[in-house]
Amino acid sequence: VMTFTKQNFIFLVSGIIIYVVDIGVDFWVASKYFWQGQYSWSISILCFRGLSSLITQIFSYEWFKNDLEGTDTGKLRWIFLVHLFHCGIFIRYWFALKYGCQAAFKQNSSRDASETDPPNFIQKQAIDVVTDINMLRIFKTFLETAPQLFVQIYILMEHGKNNFYQYPAIIMSFCGISISTVDYQTSLRKSLPDKDEFRVLPKLVYLFYKLLTITSWIFSISLITVLSVRSSVILLIFLWICGFTWTLKQHTTFCTSKKMEYLYRTVIGVILIFTFFNIKGRKTKVCISIYYATHTVVTLGILSVYIFWKPSIIEEIHFIIVSILTILSLLLGIIFLVVYYRCFHPTAYCRPQACSDEVDGEAGQKDRVEISRFQNFIMQ
Repeated sequence: VMTFTKQNFIFLVSGIIIYVVDIGVDFWVASKYFWQGQYSWSISILCFRGLSSLITQIFSYEWFKNDLEGTDTGKLRWIFLVHLFHCGIFIRYWFALKYGCQAAFKQNSSRDASETDPPNFIQKQAIDVVTDINMLRIFKTFLETAPQLFVQIYILMEHGKNNFYQYPAIIMSFCGISISTVDYQTSLRKSLPDKDEFRVLPKLVYLFYKLLTITSWIFSISLITVLSVRSSVILLIFLWICGFTWTLKQHTTFCTSKKMEYLYRTVIGVILIFTFFNIKGRKTKVCISIYYATHTVVTLGILSVYIFWKPSIIEEIHFIIVSILTILSLLLGIIFLVVYYRCFHPTAYCRPQACSDEVDGEAGQKDRVEISRFQNFIMQ
């Protein structure tokens, strides 16, 4: 049975605080680079922030529009205005706090649901609202946080400047990646009725699997960028094209309009640069094996290029440290990946009929839209 607990509410509040602090750190670091005359770094940070915010606002508004279709148009205009000023996520956080507080602390009160509502209506509302937030945070993580982490590491490697304000940015990036991936996987587990809650040990294994593999890959991209910015850009574009093409071949049906669907596929192409993303909720043993095997080959190839083409750089301390961290994080990440998929990964997927039956019996048309949206958006 799906439940929204007090622990979930505490994590929700923590997520809001980290989200606000992350915004402040981004603008603080960008301003520091600007006053130092590092305009390109300042602009890149603001561009990543602006692009991720724009895309998340677009998706957030479209979901509101789908959920409120046929209702008060005045409310929808107000929601559009808030999203226009890039504050849509705070509306969602407000609803999450409202429903989450009711579900976690007042779920036994008769005032929390009307006579026609099922007993767990408030619980489902809280879970569905938080799930939407987690989907948006996944977009933000790989459109902004992961690229910013790459930029900060590249600056440290290329220019050797250890400014104290870089470390808060790197720490916040690691926190953002960790929290968003674990929170999303928690929402996924709650959407699968046949599976247990995402407990502490599976969360830790999943966290280390994602964080270590992403970190290793970001180190690899940073290394090739130090060697040649042009080569790095070509590699990233090529990987995005591969991811976007694979997404097209999957014939995704996440969005209600073709324009939004292509935007979604574009975003998934970016996410696939950094981590594996299952967009159809199918068994993906072969795909994930190919994906991480390719990452391993490319990483070893980059290190080999340094050894054979740039032997002089091997003597530099930063190359030795980054190389060790790259290989070690990749190896440990793969180990945690194997452990997670063998011991903790959900093996039964929610079937459309089962989802439909559960929604029809629990929460009506609104929840039918939200669960359908989520079931077409599954990351493993």
